[in-house]
Amino acid sequence: MLKQQTALELLKKITVENLYEKLILQINKDFQLSNLNESFAVTITPNELKFGLGHLLKKMMTHHYDDYLNFVYRVDVSEKELLAIQSDNLDEIIDQITYLILKREYQKVWFKNKL
Repeated sequence: MLKQQTALELLKKITVENLYEKLILQINKDFQLSNLNESFAVTITPNELKFGLGHLLKKMMTHHYDDYLNFVYRVDVSEKELLAIQSDNLDEIIDQITYLILKREYQKVWFKNKL
């Protein structure tokens, strides 16, 4: 399985594997399936994607919690990994959840690419 790393390190790996555009399309698909009017352009940089996704997650967690739960469920982030987050700082929590979402979306596109 994937070793623990930062979201930006993961995005760099995804870019090297030529799966970055597919990752963005998968994230956009999961936003749409969650009935959220959010999306990212396929031309967005990995840094902008990380911070943009983190910003959206923070906004959903603080103002639209049901949307946040629905999105995390749709992405299929491991509940065990979410419960393992140990922090009282909201920004650190958001960074860790952003990583978990990117990791899960990467797993989806990696698997589809191997079929």
